[in-house]
Amino acid sequence: MKHHAPPAPDAAREVFGADLSRVERYVAWLAGPGVTRGLLGPREVPRLWDRHVLNSVALAAVVPAGALVLDVGSGAGLPGIPLALARPDLHVTLVEPLLRRATFLDEVCADLDLPQVDVLRARAEDCPRHEADVVVARAVAPLDRLARLTLPLLRDGGLLLALKGRSVQSEVDAAAHMLARLGASQWRVVELSTPGGDEPTRAVVVVAGSAEAQR
Repeated sequence: MKHHAPPAPDAAREVFGADLSRVERYVAWLAGPGVTRGLLGPREVPRLWDRHVLNSVALAAVVPAGALVLDVGSGAGLPGIPLALARPDLHVTLVEPLLRRATFLDEVCADLDLPQVDVLRARAEDCPRHEADVVVARAVAPLDRLARLTLPLLRDGGLLLALKGRSVQSEVDAAAHMLARLGASQWRVVELSTPGGDEPTRAVVVVAGSAEAQR
Protein backbone atom coordinates (compact mmCIF):
# COMPACT_ATOMS: atom_id res chain seq x y z
CA MET A 1 0.00 0.00 0.00
CA LYS A 2 1.36 3.38 -0.99
CA HIS A 3 1.30 6.07 1.68
CA HIS A 4 1.09 9.77 0.85
CA ALA A 5 2.82 12.41 2.92
CA PRO A 6 0.40 14.66 4.82
CA PRO A 7 0.39 18.34 3.85
CA ALA A 8 2.53 20.74 5.84
CA PRO A 9 0.66 22.52 8.64
CA ASP A 10 0.85 26.28 9.08
CA ALA A 11 3.27 25.83 11.99
CA ALA A 12 5.79 24.16 9.68
CA ARG A 13 5.57 27.08 7.27
CA GLU A 14 6.32 29.47 10.14
CA VAL A 15 9.27 27.42 11.41
CA PHE A 16 10.98 26.56 8.12
CA GLY A 17 9.95 29.48 5.89
CA ALA A 18 11.65 29.40 2.50
CA ASP A 19 13.22 26.02 3.35
CA LEU A 20 9.85 24.31 3.70
CA SER A 21 10.12 22.47 0.38
CA ARG A 22 13.15 20.53 1.61
CA VAL A 23 11.30 19.57 4.79
CA GLU A 24 8.32 18.43 2.70
CA ARG A 25 10.70 16.21 0.71
CA TYR A 26 11.97 14.73 3.94
CA VAL A 27 8.42 13.99 5.10
CA ALA A 28 7.79 12.33 1.72
CA TRP A 29 10.85 10.13 2.34
CA LEU A 30 9.45 9.16 5.75
CA ALA A 31 5.98 8.41 4.36
CA GLY A 32 7.33 6.44 1.40
CA PRO A 33 10.67 4.59 1.75
CA GLY A 34 10.64 5.15 5.51
CA VAL A 35 7.53 2.99 5.80
CA THR A 36 8.30 0.44 3.08
CA ARG A 37 11.77 -0.19 4.53
CA GLY A 38 10.39 -0.61 8.04
CA LEU A 39 11.85 2.51 9.66
CA LEU A 40 8.41 3.81 10.60
CA GLY A 41 5.05 2.14 11.00
CA PRO A 42 2.27 3.07 8.55
CA ARG A 43 0.14 4.38 11.41
CA GLU A 44 2.71 7.12 11.98
CA VAL A 45 2.18 8.68 8.54
CA PRO A 46 -0.73 10.97 9.53
CA ARG A 47 1.32 12.15 12.51
CA LEU A 48 4.63 12.79 10.74
CA TRP A 49 4.51 16.54 11.11
CA ASP A 50 3.32 17.00 14.68
CA ARG A 51 4.66 13.89 16.41
CA HIS A 52 7.94 13.57 14.57
CA VAL A 53 9.16 16.66 12.68
CA LEU A 54 7.82 19.53 14.80
CA ASN A 55 8.39 17.59 18.01
CA SER A 56 12.05 17.25 17.00
CA VAL A 57 12.35 20.93 16.12
CA ALA A 58 11.27 21.91 19.63
CA LEU A 59 14.77 20.93 20.79
CA ALA A 60 16.22 23.86 18.83
CA ALA A 61 15.32 26.14 21.73
CA VAL A 62 17.97 24.53 23.99
CA VAL A 63 20.76 23.81 21.48
CA PRO A 64 23.59 26.39 21.59
CA ALA A 65 24.55 28.29 18.44
CA GLY A 66 27.06 26.58 16.17
CA ALA A 67 27.04 23.36 18.19
CA LEU A 68 28.50 20.04 17.08
CA VAL A 69 25.51 17.73 17.55
CA LEU A 70 25.40 13.93 17.61
CA ASP A 71 22.02 12.31 16.97
CA VAL A 72 22.54 8.90 18.58
CA GLY A 73 20.40 6.03 17.30
CA SER A 74 19.12 8.32 14.58
CA GLY A 75 16.94 5.71 12.84
CA ALA A 76 14.98 7.63 10.22
CA GLY A 77 16.82 10.86 11.05
CA LEU A 78 14.81 11.98 14.06
CA PRO A 79 15.45 14.37 15.67
CA GLY A 80 18.68 15.20 13.82
CA ILE A 81 17.41 16.03 10.32
CA PRO A 82 14.53 18.34 11.36
CA LEU A 83 16.92 20.04 13.79
CA ALA A 84 19.49 20.59 11.03
CA LEU A 85 16.83 21.94 8.67
CA ALA A 86 15.58 24.39 11.29
CA ARG A 87 19.09 25.36 12.47
CA PRO A 88 21.58 25.53 9.59
CA ASP A 89 24.20 26.90 12.02
CA LEU A 90 24.56 23.42 13.55
CA HIS A 91 26.81 20.58 12.39
CA VAL A 92 24.86 17.36 12.90
CA THR A 93 26.18 13.80 12.77
CA LEU A 94 23.53 11.09 12.48
CA VAL A 95 24.84 8.04 14.34
CA GLU A 96 23.12 4.80 13.32
CA PRO A 97 24.58 1.26 13.56
CA LEU A 98 22.16 -0.59 11.25
CA LEU A 99 23.11 -0.69 7.57
CA ARG A 100 19.60 -0.31 6.12
CA ARG A 101 18.92 2.73 8.27
CA ALA A 102 22.31 4.30 7.58
CA THR A 103 21.73 3.76 3.85
CA PHE A 104 18.36 5.49 4.12
CA LEU A 105 19.98 8.42 5.91
CA ASP A 106 22.72 8.71 3.27
CA GLU A 107 20.10 8.81 0.51
CA VAL A 108 17.97 11.38 2.32
CA CYS A 109 20.88 13.70 3.07
CA ALA A 110 22.07 13.52 -0.54
CA ASP A 111 18.58 14.31 -1.85
CA LEU A 112 18.05 17.20 0.56
CA ASP A 113 21.57 18.61 0.00
CA LEU A 114 22.55 18.90 3.65
CA PRO A 115 26.29 19.64 3.68
CA GLN A 116 26.24 20.28 7.42
CA VAL A 117 24.92 16.77 8.13
CA ASP A 118 27.06 13.61 8.20
CA VAL A 119 26.00 9.99 8.57
CA LEU A 120 28.16 7.75 10.74
CA ARG A 121 27.40 4.04 10.76
CA ALA A 122 28.47 3.20 14.29
CA ARG A 123 27.29 2.40 17.76
CA ALA A 124 27.31 5.21 20.29
CA GLU A 125 30.12 3.55 22.25
CA ASP A 126 32.32 3.59 19.14
CA CYS A 127 32.02 7.35 18.57
CA PRO A 128 34.86 9.78 19.40
CA ARG A 129 34.80 10.75 23.06
CA HIS A 130 34.65 14.18 24.69
CA GLU A 131 34.12 16.03 21.39
CA ALA A 132 30.40 16.74 20.97
CA ASP A 133 28.73 19.88 22.28
CA VAL A 134 25.30 18.25 22.28
CA VAL A 135 23.95 14.71 22.04
CA VAL A 136 20.29 14.32 21.08
CA ALA A 137 18.34 11.09 21.34
CA ARG A 138 14.77 9.96 20.81
CA ALA A 139 13.33 6.60 21.89
CA VAL A 140 16.79 5.04 22.13
CA ALA A 141 16.97 3.66 25.69
CA PRO A 142 15.93 4.35 29.29
CA LEU A 143 17.74 7.38 30.67
CA ASP A 144 20.23 5.51 32.85
CA ARG A 145 21.41 3.36 29.94
CA LEU A 146 21.32 6.29 27.53
CA ALA A 147 23.50 8.32 29.87
CA ARG A 148 26.09 5.53 30.08
CA LEU A 149 26.27 5.46 26.28
CA THR A 150 26.30 9.18 25.58
CA LEU A 151 27.79 11.23 28.43
CA PRO A 152 31.34 10.04 27.56
CA LEU A 153 30.87 11.52 24.07
CA LEU A 154 30.35 15.05 25.38
CA ARG A 155 32.95 17.68 26.10
CA ASP A 156 33.01 19.18 29.60
CA GLY A 157 29.82 21.19 29.96
CA GLY A 158 28.16 19.55 26.94
CA LEU A 159 24.47 18.70 26.90
CA LEU A 160 22.53 15.46 26.56
CA LEU A 161 19.02 16.24 25.29
CA ALA A 162 16.73 13.23 25.48
CA LEU A 163 13.19 13.44 24.13
CA LYS A 164 10.84 11.64 26.50
CA GLY A 165 7.15 11.05 27.21
CA ARG A 166 4.83 11.98 30.05
CA SER A 167 6.48 9.67 32.59
CA VAL A 168 9.81 11.45 32.19
CA GLN A 169 10.14 12.63 35.80
CA SER A 170 9.95 9.11 37.23
CA GLU A 171 12.60 8.03 34.72
CA VAL A 172 14.85 10.90 35.81
CA ASP A 173 14.36 10.03 39.48
CA ALA A 174 15.30 6.41 38.79
CA ALA A 175 18.43 7.47 36.87
CA ALA A 176 19.65 10.15 39.31
CA HIS A 177 22.22 7.92 41.04
CA MET A 178 23.67 6.80 37.70
CA LEU A 179 23.82 10.38 36.40
CA ALA A 180 25.79 11.44 39.45
CA ARG A 181 28.15 8.45 39.12
CA LEU A 182 28.80 9.40 35.49
CA GLY A 183 29.86 12.90 36.50
CA ALA A 184 26.82 14.87 35.38
CA SER A 185 26.61 18.16 37.25
CA GLN A 186 22.97 19.00 36.51
CA TRP A 187 19.85 17.36 35.12
CA ARG A 188 16.34 18.65 34.73
CA VAL A 189 13.12 18.05 32.84
CA VAL A 190 12.03 20.80 30.45
CA GLU A 191 8.74 21.30 28.65
CA LEU A 192 9.35 22.93 25.29
CA SER A 193 6.79 24.58 23.08
CA THR A 194 5.90 22.33 20.15
CA PRO A 195 5.25 24.51 17.07
CA GLY A 196 1.54 24.40 16.32
CA GLY A 197 0.86 21.83 19.04
CA ASP A 198 -1.11 21.91 22.28
CA GLU A 199 1.01 19.22 23.93
CA PRO A 200 4.50 20.34 25.00
CA THR A 201 7.62 18.46 23.98
CA ARG A 202 9.24 16.95 27.06
CA ALA A 203 12.97 16.47 27.27
CA VAL A 204 15.64 15.73 29.83
CA VAL A 205 18.60 18.11 29.81
CA VAL A 206 21.75 16.65 31.37
CA VAL A 207 24.96 18.67 31.75
CA ALA A 208 28.10 16.55 31.40
CA GLY A 209 30.88 17.56 33.78
CA SER A 210 31.05 21.06 35.18
CA ALA A 211 28.14 23.41 34.54
CA GLU A 212 30.61 26.33 34.43
CA ALA A 213 32.12 24.91 31.22
CA GLN A 214 28.90 25.55 29.26
CA ARG A 215 29.32 28.29 26.74
